[in-house]
Amino acid sequence: MTTPPPGLRERKKQATREALREAALRLALEHGPDQVRVEDIAEAAGVSPRTYNNYFASREQAIVAAVTADREARVAAAVAARPAGVRLADAVTDAVVEQYTDTGEHMYKALLLVITRPALREAFLGTTAGIELPLTAVIAERLGSAAAPTARVLAASVAAAVRVALEDWLRPTGDAAPDVCGGAAGLVVPSGSLPDQLRAALTPLAPAFEAAEHRSRA
Repeated sequence: MTTPPPGLRERKKQATREALREAALRLALEHGPDQVRVEDIAEAAGVSPRTYNNYFASREQAIVAAVTADREARVAAAVAARPAGVRLADAVTDAVVEQYTDTGEHMYKALLLVITRPALREAFLGTTAGIELPLTAVIAERLGSAAAPTARVLAASVAAAVRVALEDWLRPTGDAAPDVCGGAAGLVVPSGSLPDQLRAALTPLAPAFEAAEHRSRA
C-alpha cells in the first residue's frame, strides 16, 4: 500500500514541529533544560507561544521529541522494509533495536541530557506509546486486514515491552529519594546493553506473533 505524499499544509506543520523540537534541544544543550522557557523555544523557532502549545504540551515534550525524531514512523518503516520471508517477530524486534540504538555523537549527547533529568526521562519513556499506531498499520498490512484487532494488540504489546526495557535500562542507582518532579533524584547509570534489554523484553511476544502469522496463512 503506497501512502500519498503529504499536502502543503501538512508539510508546513511538519516543518514547524521540526523547528520547535530542534530549537528546544539546542537551547537545552546550551543553557540546561531548567533554564529554557516555552517562550524561548517559540522565539528561536520563529513562532508564537500559542503556536508552540499546538504542538507540545511542555518544554520536556519538545526536547524529547528532538531526541526521538519520528522514531515511531521509522520503526514501522523498518518493519515494512523487511523481506516477506522474515518472521514478523524478528522483523519487529530487529526494527526496534535498530531504531532505538542507532545514534550519532550529537544524539548521544542529547540522550545523555535526557537520562540525567527526571522530568525528561519520564517524557522520554512516555514516547514509547507512539509506536502503537504506525506499528499497528504495518502489522495489519502484513497479516491482512481481517487481523486488524490482533495487530492493535500486538503493537500495544510491543510499545509496553519497549517501555519496560527502557525503564530497566534507566533504573536509578542506589537508594535515591523521589524528587519534586516525581522522578528519582539519584544518579542514573544505564544498566547493561540496551539492545539486549530490548530483545529480552520483546522475546515473550514471539509466540503471539507466530500464532497470528499462522492464522493469516491459514
